[in-house]
Amino acid sequence: MMGRLRHEMRDREKQLLEDLVEDTEIFTSPTKLISRGDIAQKSTMLIDGFIARSITRGGKRHIIGIHVPGDFVDLHGFALKRLDHDIVTVGHTVVGHTPHKKLVEVMRTEPHLTRLLWFATLLDAAMHREWILKLEQLNADGRLAHLIVELWHRLDFVGLAEPASCAMPLTQVELADACGTTAIHMNRTVRAMREAGLIDFSRGRVMISDMERLKQMAQFDGAYLYGNGDLYLADAFEAEIA
Repeated sequence: MMGRLRHEMRDREKQLLEDLVEDTEIFTSPTKLISRGDIAQKSTMLIDGFIARSITRGGKRHIIGIHVPGDFVDLHGFALKRLDHDIVTVGHTVVGHTPHKKLVEVMRTEPHLTRLLWFATLLDAAMHREWILKLEQLNADGRLAHLIVELWHRLDFVGLAEPASCAMPLTQVELADACGTTAIHMNRTVRAMREAGLIDFSRGRVMISDMERLKQMAQFDGAYLYGNGDLYLADAFEAEIA
């Protein structure tokens, strides 16, 4: 598994990461796990489903990031204590909670694992930069194409994507909020892309009929995900400790 430097994680560290989860919760409808300004005492591991980061301004919600299973969603809250955005579940979601006191112990005793967790938060920042760039570069169909291709790659990194489909439980309203457009415009965009033979949505999944055309529409270069391409780190961390 290439995403978020999972290939760099030793077996003992994988077990340590699992042991950080103190309790789990299941959500079947959108639920705000932490609100802007709340004091964070724990961080969230996404076990199943999707989680969105969102900001509401002037009565309009903006989705500024989406997490997939395996992501440590709000590690930022460990350092910041108060987030400047909301963390909200999407559809059926299973999460695990890690008290910050456990993360303090990891920082004290596990420098390699600490660096991997730090990398994960910096990867979130890389994805945010790419989203900002695509919002400036692309129209609605290009933005939707980019969102789908990115999520497919991230799910593929953790073994959860099929060759031509992946989970996509976001509603058209949520897709619009993530792509910086209106629900009406998103409905037209989805219809046009379906009629063009690019994608189709059914039962919480997106079917990708032509991945290469979709990537071209998205102007997609996945290097910023650090899972392949010219930014892939391979065994760079191991080389430094050897």
